[in-house]
Amino acid sequence: MELAEMKIVVTGAASGMGAYFAHQLLRAGARVAAGDVDREGLEKLAAETAALPGTLHTRALDVRCEAESAEFVDWAAAAMAGLNGLINNAGIIRDGLLVKKDRDSGQIAKLSRADWQAVIDVNLTGATWMVREVVAWMAGADAPGVIVNMSSLSRHGNRGQSSYVAAKAALAANTTTWAREFARFGIRVGALAPGLIETPMTRDMHQKARDALVAAVPLGRIGAPHDVWLGVKFIIENDYFTGRCIDIDGGLNMV
Repeated sequence: MELAEMKIVVTGAASGMGAYFAHQLLRAGARVAAGDVDREGLEKLAAETAALPGTLHTRALDVRCEAESAEFVDWAAAAMAGLNGLINNAGIIRDGLLVKKDRDSGQIAKLSRADWQAVIDVNLTGATWMVREVVAWMAGADAPGVIVNMSSLSRHGNRGQSSYVAAKAALAANTTTWAREFARFGIRVGALAPGLIETPMTRDMHQKARDALVAAVPLGRIGAPHDVWLGVKFIIENDYFTGRCIDIDGGLNMV
């Protein structure tokens, strides 16, 4: 598919990689329906991209809400006069060890159910609702399309990220499941697993942990949103690609 032909939903579009993806799509002439819980961020995105050749539509979206996801997709398809793509980018982190023991006091702390559920609700359940609604619309309209799921290098396992690992590993696995299910509709599904990328989430990491991760990257630097965008572009444009998750991590996970 050509970027200029895209009528595409981008979730988590108010900042970070989602905003960057929206910028690049609009620069290529695409129609973009951007959703996020951050209304001010969406307004900023609209102001920043007003002069670009593509067309931007924005609306508040909480992917955790099943009904809201369905309403957003119907609205997006109407606003863009069709729908042929989804970048499933919305995500949060609530890092913490499953069980932690204080070295001095010996006190045990456990990961809270609330923190676990918050990550699963956004990163996995919300992503699933968006795929379901987008594919239901495309199949009903006999419209071929492409879905890009944002997984993470953490899908391979990472200390202190039980909930995030579970969500991103499941999303990568379901990318293959959905690619098999939706091929008959002419819908391709791919995923990207970024490593350490410069985003608001990674900037909030503890500096010591961040420095240690950067030091372990064979290419010797933190990734940029553009590095990930090139993967998104590949999945959209390569009509013979489906069902796989690509690590974009500077070689961090080489075996």
